[in-house]
Amino acid sequence: MALNNITWCPFIFILLLLLLLYVIPSYANGASDTESLLKFKESLQNNNALSSWNASSIPPCSGDAANWYGILCYKGHTWGLRLENMGLKGVIDVDSLKELPYLRTISFINNDFDSTWPELHKLVGLKTIYLSNNKFSGEVPAQAFEGMQWLKKIHLSNNHFTGAIPTSLASLPRLIDLRLDGNKFSGTIPNFQQMLKSFTVANNQLEGEIPASLSKMLASSFSGNEKLCGAPLGACSSNKKKSTVSVVVVAVLVSVALIVIIGALILLVLRRRRKQAPTVTRENSPSSLEKKVGAMESSDEGSHRSTRSSRSQGSNNSMKLSFVRDDRDQFDLQELLRASAEILGSGCYSSSYKAGLLNGPTMVVKRFKQMNNVGREEFQEHMRRLGRLNHPNLLPLVAYYYRKEEKLLVTDYVQNGSLAVRLHGYHAVGQPSLDWPTRLKIVKGIAKGVEYLYKELPSIIAPHGHLKSSNVLLNESLEPILTDYGLVPVINQDLAPEIMVSYKSPEYLQHGRITKKTDVWSLGILILEILTGKLPTNFLQQGKGSELSMANWVDSVVPEEWTSEVFDKDMEVTKNNEGEMVKLLKIALASCELDIDKRWDLKEAVENILEVKERDHNDQEDFYSS
Repeated sequence: MALNNITWCPFIFILLLLLLLYVIPSYANGASDTESLLKFKESLQNNNALSSWNASSIPPCSGDAANWYGILCYKGHTWGLRLENMGLKGVIDVDSLKELPYLRTISFINNDFDSTWPELHKLVGLKTIYLSNNKFSGEVPAQAFEGMQWLKKIHLSNNHFTGAIPTSLASLPRLIDLRLDGNKFSGTIPNFQQMLKSFTVANNQLEGEIPASLSKMLASSFSGNEKLCGAPLGACSSNKKKSTVSVVVVAVLVSVALIVIIGALILLVLRRRRKQAPTVTRENSPSSLEKKVGAMESSDEGSHRSTRSSRSQGSNNSMKLSFVRDDRDQFDLQELLRASAEILGSGCYSSSYKAGLLNGPTMVVKRFKQMNNVGREEFQEHMRRLGRLNHPNLLPLVAYYYRKEEKLLVTDYVQNGSLAVRLHGYHAVGQPSLDWPTRLKIVKGIAKGVEYLYKELPSIIAPHGHLKSSNVLLNESLEPILTDYGLVPVINQDLAPEIMVSYKSPEYLQHGRITKKTDVWSLGILILEILTGKLPTNFLQQGKGSELSMANWVDSVVPEEWTSEVFDKDMEVTKNNEGEMVKLLKIALASCELDIDKRWDLKEAVENILEVKERDHNDQEDFYSS
């Protein structure tokens, strides 16, 4: 028995030795990370969000699981810091972070750091640096990134950095993503030779010619720099200073133009005075709407005089509006044309006017000129079909007027205006921005309206056909109301690609056709616009549909950065709603998928949209998984 114990002793000794060799370094590393992180925490102000960081608690990492908030772990080591949206201030203590040998990524996005550039070059192992949306200021040293050969992504957007763009950025061998927009960088752009996948220096004070290596980037990547030139912007002028002769020529041309304008104004005043006659009463004089809309006082068959006489007697059927709803008080075209008018919008497709009836409601008159290939009976039947639609998220058609050359559609007036104005021009009209709950409500209402159109207009290939933010109105409670729907069958097909949103879809650009999933693509792009607060036309690429490029832009941003780089900051992203925002963004991307076979159908898109909540109900770790 004693012999057996002696035999086992060496094995027990070796086992204990191996255990100590494994445990002691692991414990030592945990203690080292703890000490370094606590030292880093002490350098921060307003660090209440880091209450889980304390010496008495368990170590920062247990394997790949993080025990401290904002820590990313890998095999028991601190691999990254994701301290976003915490209101942190102070100075980033780089020396403390240098004691974390496995640190590869740092993100301090959306905080209140207001120091100068931290000496991040000491953290030679970093792969990503995210400092966007803070208040960092001053110049970034030219050699700020020297020796950081592993760096792949750098985001410094929306700070107060000044001076030249650091030249050391151009020497980073693995750099693929660089965002310097929204600062005050000046001078020229360094000659980047890397294969950059994402790049922007928009809204700085840069000048000179854009390097040829960046000529294929989006034009929006350089917007807001008035002195930049070269592809993809306009060509650089060879003459930087205007000659004296050029100045004289311009002065002469301006003078001539002023003389012509003054002369034209005088002639216009005289002509108006000659047209005024004392025998014309207010009742018989044309209103501003009648002049703007251009609805003739003559029918297609009658003369001007006979029509005016018959109209005053109410006997000319050709001047009557055709009402498609029985729940409205009727009025004739003469009353409408005599109403006080205000132009709401005008384009190549249509013109809209607000008309306040003297003894009635305020209506909107839309004038269309691109419908003259449709016969009277076909047009009337389609208008009656639209008039039968009834849904809280659709603007009802009230009446129409048919002439071969033009058509008038009459609808109710919606006080709050369009979604486009509330998203992109709310500052100008003195309105508050739209928060996340309101935007979610708008998206759900739009989805319900489109779903209803698909149900009631099954024979139309794209039941809406023109879905965009300017065709979504908002009522008093900010519920969305769709307009300009159901017009694909009556629009001139030769002009449709220039006019209708559905004809800008990937399937039309590639194959010359629209499908039952085309409106789904428009819905996806519209949701992206609502979530990002950006206009789809800001992502125009030559030879491609503009809205398609917006989806490509969102796809180019890694999911971990959607919160800081993609979502509109006016939505006020928080820990309580971030997951649901991400969910809706994924729905939008699935709805505007380039490959039509992979794109969701409407039923799938609507069902998923209606399941999105205002607040999160899932774990934060699942936000970006898909």
